[in-house]
Amino acid sequence: MFLEFTLIMKKLKVGIVGCGAIGSIIAKTIETKFAKNARLIGICDSNPDAIRKLQAKLRKNVPNLNLGSLIKKSDFIIEAASAAVSAEIAKKAISSDCDILVMSVGGLLGKEKIFSYARKKGVSVYLPSGAICGLDGLKALSLSNIKSITLTTRKPPRSLPERFSNIKKETMIFKGSVKEAVKKFPKNINVAVALSLAAGGVKNIVVRIIASPEYRRNMHEIEIISSAGKILTRTENVPTPANPKTSYLAVLSAIATLKQIFNSVRVGT
Repeated sequence: MFLEFTLIMKKLKVGIVGCGAIGSIIAKTIETKFAKNARLIGICDSNPDAIRKLQAKLRKNVPNLNLGSLIKKSDFIIEAASAAVSAEIAKKAISSDCDILVMSVGGLLGKEKIFSYARKKGVSVYLPSGAICGLDGLKALSLSNIKSITLTTRKPPRSLPERFSNIKKETMIFKGSVKEAVKKFPKNINVAVALSLAAGGVKNIVVRIIASPEYRRNMHEIEIISSAGKILTRTENVPTPANPKTSYLAVLSAIATLKQIFNSVRVGT
């Protein structure tokens, strides 16, 4: 689907899957900041309470639709559900020639055939940077010889699974590959998968997760060493008010991606 041409002709019909903190903020933004470019035509979630809460926040009566109907009625789908279902949602959207923005990129690890399918169908798949910075530089360095990538994530115990709630001092709770990190921390490590995809599937990515009750924010440090240079980034994230496990930057990156889609002038790699 040639999205830019569609935008010139009419408002983009948008459907959102997932009515939690991320989906709700994006829905409100579409209704306000992007009203000239897009129209929210439906929402979908497995939790009826989440649907009702979001509907109550919106100015217009946005219907709750099942996934099939939502995709059928939409030009563009925003997945804000979970890594457990993001790949399946993406496949269904692509099958219906519907462009999609995927927030739960962790669910796409090992399922990169989805991208080949999208290219074959002529469908656009958008993956926001999420809670980290530096993906523009990484994409450029991926054209050279990348020697190593290290991601060090620091988190307060409250933003981790319950089993880490009793941590009393700074503790490295994980060190390993992206695949292992996603398996053990599926709700906390989307950034590792975003790094892997931006790097073109580089296998020598080391992920470290450190927890401490003294941390007040989720922090991500990235070190990239390549034949073309070295990149060091550090991102300190403020959590969204509605969900301490979700970084506000992750939500803003999705909104920035939508803004870029609607804008004919694009800055950055």
